[in-house]
Amino acid sequence: MNPFVSVVIPISPQDEALADQLRQAIGDSPDREVITISGSQRGTQMNAGASRATGDWLLFLHADSRLPDGWDARIRTAPAEAVGGWFRFALDDDAWQARVIERGVAWRVRLLRLPYGDQGLFVRRGVFERLGGFQPLPLLEDVDFMRRLKREGPLFEVPLPLRTSSRRWRHDGWLRRSLGNLAIISGYFAGVPPARLARWYRQEHEKR
Repeated sequence: MNPFVSVVIPISPQDEALADQLRQAIGDSPDREVITISGSQRGTQMNAGASRATGDWLLFLHADSRLPDGWDARIRTAPAEAVGGWFRFALDDDAWQARVIERGVAWRVRLLRLPYGDQGLFVRRGVFERLGGFQPLPLLEDVDFMRRLKREGPLFEVPLPLRTSSRRWRHDGWLRRSLGNLAIISGYFAGVPPARLARWYRQEHEKR
């Protein structure tokens, strides 16, 4: 019998020591399996992890995000017609700036139905395979995937908070990182190729 859900976690080669910790934190059981996959391009990593998965659902989780208690039970409550979904975005930080960012994400998701990968995207395995998985993009592979997934059927938002590390916002500056993210997504919707956006992203971070 297949597990109910396969959790696929892309990690960077230098973070391979995290693999066992992540698996232990989520916990393998007959109903779930945890797959960590190392590599340099997230979309390719997640496709490789999905190819090894046997669960009815695939959940793609960033290595610096933590699932809430009862997460798998809530996925089970997804309507029969739902093809995929996500969790509520939250940051593991008490700063007021974190709350502002969370509210901004909530509005984006409510208006555009466009969550990002740091919200724990989940999808029925058959639907994922029909879509051909993630595109091999250097950036915004999650946005591209969700735009295609929306056309496949209804989506389901789990209201539980999936907490993501605020380390990158702390390092770059709350406002600077948020504006940078906004510039990248704006460029994407304006038709700037992801490869060019990825070069800009790398150049900006090399300056810091």
